[in-house]
Amino acid sequence: MLKHRTGLWKGQTKWFVLSALLIAALVAVSLSLGAFSVALADDYTCTGAVGAVTKDNIDVPDGASCTLTGTRVEGNIKVGTGSTLNASGVRADGNIQAEGSSKVEVYGNSTVGGSIQIKQGGGAYVDRVDVDGDIQLESNAKMLEVNRNTVGGNVQVFSNSGGASITNNVIDGDLQCKQNNPAPTGGNNQAAQLRGSVRRIRRHALATTRPSSARPAAAAMISSSADPPLPATRTRTSSSPTSRRAV
Repeated sequence: MLKHRTGLWKGQTKWFVLSALLIAALVAVSLSLGAFSVALADDYTCTGAVGAVTKDNIDVPDGASCTLTGTRVEGNIKVGTGSTLNASGVRADGNIQAEGSSKVEVYGNSTVGGSIQIKQGGGAYVDRVDVDGDIQLESNAKMLEVNRNTVGGNVQVFSNSGGASITNNVIDGDLQCKQNNPAPTGGNNQAAQLRGSVRRIRRHALATTRPSSARPAAAAMISSSADPPLPATRTRTSSSPTSRRAV
């Protein structure tokens, strides 16, 4: 009788242990799915206007138009094929990435923790933006304007066919231009190195058009040919020893 009771007790204990383990596993899976659902819920598809709210990531689907005003994005902003993005006063902790877009506009004292990457699309307007990473414009077919930005990395303008104006930027890295037709124009840029078809400045003013009511009127500087590195004409303040070349 004692052996029978001992065996029964052991069987019940084993069943309770297995049940507890099963319940714990189910709870863990439920919590994981709940967290995953919350993360997905914060990924926002933008097809209209978004104001001063916080999102994890913003996706502009193909053919859509998205306007961001004072929006905080803790991740990335991605712009689809044929889409437009108008971003003013935004703060993006990650990248702004566009491939095949119609137009991308980032301006109004926006900040970007990563890079601005616009490739194989239409036009772009980047004005008064603080970019920790790079500004990369490659294989775009319409006018590109890069004005009055502070860039922690490089500004790279490659293989574009719609023209580019690069004016009054402060660049910690290199200003690199190559295989653009027509060649970029601009002036009063400061960079560590000037590479490719960056041109020596002649101080000749060229009035620029005002593409939208939100953009300030500006003047660009036309440049003449000279590919070799330019002599340093401006240096950074004493807070950083890296010198910049002016172009």
